[in-house]
Amino acid sequence: MNIEDPRAIGAQIRMRLPQLTPLELRVVDAITARKDLTEATPLKEIAQQSSVSEAMIVKIAKKLGFTGFREMRIGLVEYNQSDAANLYREISPDDSSASVIQKVFHTSMQALEETIAILDVEAFDRAADILHRATHRDFYGIGGSAQIARDVAHKFLRIGLRAAIYDDSHMMLMSASILKPDDAVVVFSHSGTTTAVLEATKLARKSGARTIAVTNYSDSPIAEAADVVLCSTAQGSPLLGENAAARIAQLNILDALFVAIAQRDFAAAERNLNKTMKAVSAKREK
Repeated sequence: MNIEDPRAIGAQIRMRLPQLTPLELRVVDAITARKDLTEATPLKEIAQQSSVSEAMIVKIAKKLGFTGFREMRIGLVEYNQSDAANLYREISPDDSSASVIQKVFHTSMQALEETIAILDVEAFDRAADILHRATHRDFYGIGGSAQIARDVAHKFLRIGLRAAIYDDSHMMLMSASILKPDDAVVVFSHSGTTTAVLEATKLARKSGARTIAVTNYSDSPIAEAADVVLCSTAQGSPLLGENAAARIAQLNILDALFVAIAQRDFAAAERNLNKTMKAVSAKREK
């Protein structure tokens, strides 16, 4: 694992959690909850605290993408010292309104900081090229993910790029079945396991379309089925869950993508933006 940017450590661990067993998850929770972890904390102490063998700790470290316990320990120490890690605070039933506001905002700030740290710029550029060149652009998402798709489609239309949004499983499959190699699909799924979106993604790719996945888990089924993956990240809480902060991170990824696509033909984007804004202004004046 690349630990050059400490902000990425927490995100890269969370992205691999779905691969772990319940016992392994319990061990990881115990290790990441320790704020007294140092580069001198012995493996034996961690194993005893978690009631597992030292070999089990090493195995978990490798499943999380580290070369071993030592690299995981260094990574966690550096992450715990980063500003991003210190933004998150668990929400309590006794919190004041001021405290709730601060915690919710800080959770979103952490999601943005960590998403910047893990975002694959090469994949981002590929996604921008695919969407810019596409003849048709279809967006797939269920629930909150569909709302992100609608927000993005609205922005795209402002610069003259039409996109169709599908939030029904049957409609997704119908769309995916008639796509062609010069078409593009963006699929939105926080978990990366949404069955309806996964089936449509596979069919769209089988039809020859280029597929872009926006998800929270890089090793999820939808990520594996797509041509390009753009990952967001967010730390979950019992009340907010991961989705709330993750949606903010995903919206920012797509805002950046919107700007990158507009840059590829700035004159056309500016011309279409003037047309769409003029049409909306004329409607408001009536």
